[in-house]
Amino acid sequence: MNVSLNAAIRADTVGSLLRPDYLHAARRRFELGEIDAAALHRTEDRAIAEIIAYQEGLGLPVVTDGEFRRENWWIDFVRKLEGVEIVAGGGTAFATNEAPRYVPKSVRVSGRVGAAAPILTDDFRFVQKHAKTVAKIAVPSPTRLHFHGGRKSVSAEVYPDIEAFFGDVAAVYRREIAALEAAGCRYIQIDDPLLSYFLDPNLRAEVVADGDDPDTRLRRYIRLINDCIAERSAATTIGIHICRGNARSTWLAEGTYEGLADSCFALLDVDRFLLEYDDERSGSFAPLRFMPKGKQVVLGLVTTKHAQLEDKDALKRRLDEAGRLIDPSLLALSPQCGFASVVEGNLITEVDQRAKLALVVQTAREYWGAA
Repeated sequence: MNVSLNAAIRADTVGSLLRPDYLHAARRRFELGEIDAAALHRTEDRAIAEIIAYQEGLGLPVVTDGEFRRENWWIDFVRKLEGVEIVAGGGTAFATNEAPRYVPKSVRVSGRVGAAAPILTDDFRFVQKHAKTVAKIAVPSPTRLHFHGGRKSVSAEVYPDIEAFFGDVAAVYRREIAALEAAGCRYIQIDDPLLSYFLDPNLRAEVVADGDDPDTRLRRYIRLINDCIAERSAATTIGIHICRGNARSTWLAEGTYEGLADSCFALLDVDRFLLEYDDERSGSFAPLRFMPKGKQVVLGLVTTKHAQLEDKDALKRRLDEAGRLIDPSLLALSPQCGFASVVEGNLITEVDQRAKLALVVQTAREYWGAA
């Protein structure tokens, strides 16, 4: 078990935040060819410096760049890998009655997976330069390279042995983590909503249609994640965020964590679990009984999907409830997901976002004596 000061962080944040209007405008102008990449980057720099100050002004003890340089939580990272291509469709549509329904893009592996250089190091350095508190970076899970399509999404000519594919992916992530650590990063979050897909019968059926057994694939993913983080420093906290999908205030999977608890909770070699517990889709805290001693658990009790503000006393009661199942000293509080996992953001205003983050900080201070 890693020993880290990050265990003392009581008010956490998942990462993505609503982009300001001027950043949306700059991205549109870039896509239209009206400004170049350097101009867009300067606008991103301004927005990120402002959002770091915004988070610190609210009293958050950990800050991110809001994922302001990203199209969504995973695409920008994966697009920079060698041997992969991003294709439209292929995934399951999100739960909404609106048309068209949001369908995430998919990954196809057409060559050897690699990375010519570290991908997120410069992003982290910029946050670290401007932050007075702990700077966290979010990395998309390696499972995103495989889930939609499974074996069929990975070239059999390039990888006749699928284990060689998993080995190359793990090597890329180990190098990425080492580069972030060399830059001074001590809190790395792996975003993995795909693990929750194994809770949902419809998404498990997608795995079966690929020719795989869902439980076997889940166990392989756990080994993959553990291989990716196996060489991290003892001074680095590795967190994993397991939600059920988040795009434009919609979701993808549903189901209690019970179906993951005896595998993911028990076997993932991470230090900090950031879990979604904002509505009935999440189920009860009962699966926390499988959490190994010493693991930090961040309860995502504050929703990012709608504007209604949670009751502070109700949040404290829920923290009390969870504290009867695991060591209360290892609990923390956060929103259940990001506010803008895709660039458009959830159907919530900046005023709502500020109120939600302030509630997280205030509740933590009153409950633990510090955020």
